[in-house]
Amino acid sequence: MTEKPKIIKRVSQIKRRAIIKEFSFDQQDLPRQLTDALNMYHQSSWDAYKNLPFPSRKEEPWRRTDIRALAIDKFRRIEQFSKSDFAALDEQYLQPFKDGKYAGQIILNGNDIQQILSAEAAGKGVLYTDFRSAEENNSQLLSTLLGEIIQAEDGKFAALASALGQHGVFLYVPKHVVIEAPFHSLIWGAPAFSATLTHIFVWLEEGASVTFVHESASPTFLESAQAFHSGIVELHVGEGAKLNFIELQSWGEHVWSFSHERAQVLRDGRLDWIFGAIGTRLSKNFSDIDLLGAGARARITGFYFCDAHQHLDHDTRQNHLAPYTTSDLLYKGALFGSSRSVWQGMIYVAPNAMRTDGYQGNKNLILSKEARVDSIPGLEILTDDVRCSHGATVGRIDENELFYMQSRGIPKREAERLIVKGFFSEILDRIPINLIRERFERAIDRKMVNRES
Repeated sequence: MTEKPKIIKRVSQIKRRAIIKEFSFDQQDLPRQLTDALNMYHQSSWDAYKNLPFPSRKEEPWRRTDIRALAIDKFRRIEQFSKSDFAALDEQYLQPFKDGKYAGQIILNGNDIQQILSAEAAGKGVLYTDFRSAEENNSQLLSTLLGEIIQAEDGKFAALASALGQHGVFLYVPKHVVIEAPFHSLIWGAPAFSATLTHIFVWLEEGASVTFVHESASPTFLESAQAFHSGIVELHVGEGAKLNFIELQSWGEHVWSFSHERAQVLRDGRLDWIFGAIGTRLSKNFSDIDLLGAGARARITGFYFCDAHQHLDHDTRQNHLAPYTTSDLLYKGALFGSSRSVWQGMIYVAPNAMRTDGYQGNKNLILSKEARVDSIPGLEILTDDVRCSHGATVGRIDENELFYMQSRGIPKREAERLIVKGFFSEILDRIPINLIRERFERAIDRKMVNRES
């Protein structure tokens, strides 16, 4: 029997607390009246949450992100807010993507849940529902899958979301089912001093193929307010399966967001993962890819745009745990104001993972004197006969390009906007849905128009 590959995890080795206060949540908030297996999942996650320390800047993954200003003891779970606490849902998020059709759509607006599933998808055995309903109605299936990808011990915030996070989506696609129309989900809200705990779970069996667009969004509340988000995203791509996963974060700039996200790709599976971030006051995102079978391939595309005092920290890891696997990661970001971005990347190649082909790149455009970028690529290669490389760049707008455009009558601000749009074009061209691409082009334009002088 082939030895099971070792999955690389980030487990805190530091047992001191960085934050004295605790969330107001307690064991009574755990989901109840589920199967024994699901109750055990939530209880063990809660135990892990209680035993793990809050992240500290003494830990390398958190060294550049300080969360001590987070008002931890002031948050209430999103389920405790009334409908009147939520801003009206922005209609731009409800526009249909393709020919007016979805394979399925779920809108989570506090306790208000709207969901549809096409007759075609339902007829082929696809399950697409909110996470709470999945635990109640598909408990036997879900209990066999939970904990296979992300474990609560991955971190304090991962444990919290595993224990309490029923605000989310479950998508299950049976063997060899191919759905052309996209699935869409939206988590909306984040009122002041709310805690949104989310769980996104996608499982594709052998030979399945789907496109799934997940969005998190809210308006920005008062500058003195905070909101908290902790979430986990679990993706499973079975043998020969194909998943296009587009994840867009547009939280208001009062939100502090923490997420642990992991995808596992089996033999000959294909994952195309696009991640876009323009919101939050502070965010820390862990994104891991585990290539578990020969011929597994993943392309990871990320973009972010920071302004004012935003702080966005992305930590990516490409784990090559089988031979003949391929990963290609490219993150691009632009910053102005006194914002800061952090990207830490690692390509890991296991001892048996010969013929690995791995690349990671991070490119940044700084648009103000006060903005700051930390870009930290890394390689850990434990075998021969591989091709792995990385690159990182940080720069400002080329003065020659700017002069050229101004000399032809283009005002400076418009010239800068066009240059920034061109900088992101390589990334935006990878988004297969025109409406999503156009929405983020408009978001870039708004940030350029409103940026600080």
